[in-house]
Amino acid sequence: MRFAPLFVLLALLAAGEAGAEVFVAERRIVEDRKAVVATVESVREVEARTRIGGTLAKLLVREGDRVEAGALLAEVEDKKLALELTALDARLEALAAQRRQAAQDLERARTLRAQGAVPQARLDEAQAVFDVIEAQIAATRAERAVVEERRREGRVLAPQAGRILAVRGTEGAVVMPGETVARLATRTYVLRLRLPERHARFMRAGDPVEVGARGLADRPDAVLGTGKLVLVYPELENGQVVADAEVEGLGDFFVGERVRVTIAAEKRPAILVPEAYVRRAPGVDLVRLENGLEVPVQRGPVRRVEDRVMVEILSGLAPGDRLVPPAGAAR
Repeated sequence: MRFAPLFVLLALLAAGEAGAEVFVAERRIVEDRKAVVATVESVREVEARTRIGGTLAKLLVREGDRVEAGALLAEVEDKKLALELTALDARLEALAAQRRQAAQDLERARTLRAQGAVPQARLDEAQAVFDVIEAQIAATRAERAVVEERRREGRVLAPQAGRILAVRGTEGAVVMPGETVARLATRTYVLRLRLPERHARFMRAGDPVEVGARGLADRPDAVLGTGKLVLVYPELENGQVVADAEVEGLGDFFVGERVRVTIAAEKRPAILVPEAYVRRAPGVDLVRLENGLEVPVQRGPVRRVEDRVMVEILSGLAPGDRLVPPAGAAR
């Protein structure tokens, strides 16, 4: 009778093993994650240029400033334009005096012609003189408007909203037409990745990316978040594929700042089994088949699939093998 407890224990073990969940090994497509260093870059950079030559009279921005489209960045002054405006104003005053005299002569000629004291030719001559002076005034005003517009072109404006990356020149310096005064980065920023060309065929727009902490720090609490690839460039640069990723919160980063990014660099088939089905033995990993036989396997990285911890089996199993938990786990 003292052997009865042993028979009961063996029966319980057999029942436990009989009720163990069977897992069928099969190949799945897995993603190999790769950590790379990406650079924060602006989608587009623009330059604010001078439109006239002259002296840089005012410089109103510095590196790092945020500006709106059309904001005044600098003023270029050409003293010759001021002199031209003064000369044109003097000419307009002289023409205004001539116009007043011509208007009086025209009115007098009309009165005398009405009385029959002068011929029609005299009236026509006075009218022609008045019309010529009117045309000269209109032409001088138009010329003055052109000079005034050239003077206004000395205002260097921001072509788009963004952040000032670099300011070139100092107040008092001589500048030429078309010279760059400031370089701006637009407000749309991306993470630019560069990977070896062997990964090019696996990268697609829309693929997710995980962005680490700023300053390449390995701190989980400071992880920026997740984003996605928005563009994979069709041309290789120095044997590398270039891609852009969009991530929220890049507006506060420095342009050119580096960030660690994890992407799916390759997809391939692999056999995954639940971690609980793999038993660690001294110097070897074992899995138990449904028939009770334990076989050695070579384990790979651990992955989380559908909220379940899975182990990649590199060798030792074939698709279709039926596994049960180890005897220790069943017990």
